[in-house]
Formats: sequence, C-alpha cells, structure tokens
Amino acid sequence: MIKFAWDMYKKYEEAVSYLFFGFLAFVVNMAAYAFAAWALGADDDKVALVLAATVFAWVVAVLFAYWTNRTFVFKSKVKEKKAVWKEFSAFVGARIVTGVMELVIMYVMVDLAGIGNMFAKFVCNVVVIVSNYIFSKLLVFKKKEG
Repeated sequence: MIKFAWDMYKKYEEAVSYLFFGFLAFVVNMAAYAFAAWALGADDDKVALVLAATVFAWVVAVLFAYWTNRTFVFKSKVKEKKAVWKEFSAFVGARIVTGVMELVIMYVMVDLAGIGNMFAKFVCNVVVIVSNYIFSKLLVFKKKEG
C-alpha cells in the first residue's frame, strides 16, 4: 500500500505539490487579507478598503507563491540573473492577470451581489489557484524541449 501511494505521488508529484503549496498560498493570502482588512477597518460597507486589503494579500501571496512554485513545484533550474528576472516577470505578469480577475470578482460579489467579503474571498481563491496553475505550467515554468 505504501509503495502504491509513493508511486502515485511520484507520478503526480507536480500536481500534488502544486495543490499543497497552493493551499499554503491560500492560507497566506487569507491571513494577509484578514490582517489587512482588520488593520484598515474594512467591512462589507467599505468596498474600497476591501479592495485595498485584497491588493495587499495579493502581493504577499504572489511573493510566497513564486518562491514555492520555483523551488518546490516546478523545480526551476534557471540560475542566470537575467533569466531569473524574466521568469519572475512572467510569473508576476500572469499573477497580475489573475489579480485583476480577483478584484473584478470581489467587486461584483461584494458590492454588486451583496455577498459577504470573506466568502467572496474564498471563492476568488479557488478560481485564482486553478488559473495560476494553468499560467505557471504553460507559460512561466514550461520545460525546455531537448
């Protein structure tokens, strides 16, 4: 049974690692959001503060996610400073796309639909984590042929 579990892990290591570190990024994002929302006094009636807390949480989570994705999930071998900067820029660029998507979803859910901000934040995280994996796999940490 242990051998079967290990073989399955090795077969799907990247996806399992992404889910694990994606969960940790989710926790980091939610904690940073909760801290910023508390510090700013954001609530469902102060959508501008909700969005500011969302931006803060996004920055913290992106920095955490780049490090974990680069190191543990996609195991990037890029070492040259210019190449690392290109990789980081592509990662941040993809996260900006999903960050804007998150802001739009938060605005629509909280301000227009009247859904509680913490539930909206949870929904956003699910959508964003899936989108981020696709961008990271296909654009940022793609394996070189040959």
